[in-house]
Amino acid sequence: RRRYAPVTTPGSPPDRLSVMSRTTFAVAPATASDLGAISRIYDHYVESSAATFDLEPKTMAWRREWFSTFGEQGRYRLLVARGGDGVLGYASSLPHRPKAAYEPTVETTVYVAPGHTGQRVGLALYRSLLAELETEDVHRTCAGITLPNPASVRLHERCGFRHVGTFTEQGRQFGRYWDVAWYERPFPPDPRPRSTA
Repeated sequence: RRRYAPVTTPGSPPDRLSVMSRTTFAVAPATASDLGAISRIYDHYVESSAATFDLEPKTMAWRREWFSTFGEQGRYRLLVARGGDGVLGYASSLPHRPKAAYEPTVETTVYVAPGHTGQRVGLALYRSLLAELETEDVHRTCAGITLPNPASVRLHERCGFRHVGTFTEQGRQFGRYWDVAWYERPFPPDPRPRSTA
């Protein structure tokens, strides 16, 4: 089973969720034993934000079926960052659309546990995931970002994604409609400078 080198990062300033000054973690393929922690991270965003567009937390039966999609080879990967507090975040790649011609395109996502945002956990996860996908038959990865989410926009741009369009009022949650910005990254990465338009 592949393991990545431990990462130590400066912590973010203390806030109401975390007073850590440094964060040490390792990125590795997820195992079934991580599913409880992954569910807790995801459910936090379901209940507190419009990032997921899910209106209710997922059941563990659903989560186990979801986990069966991933492997340590192929287009569909699931990585976790593990540290002293357990699973600090996860990143995944999944099919973008079900029709066969879409197979070389994957959709990626990353979620970081509350209290560990701003500590480069998401960046380490995403870079590790993209490095894995570069060895596979992947032509494009795309990601949808519910707006506003400047932290997620910055993360995707740092990882080589480009904004390709925004769908307006795509989802209704918390009594309002939300726009979704779509970003894509080619494989191999596009060397052109990012547009400032």
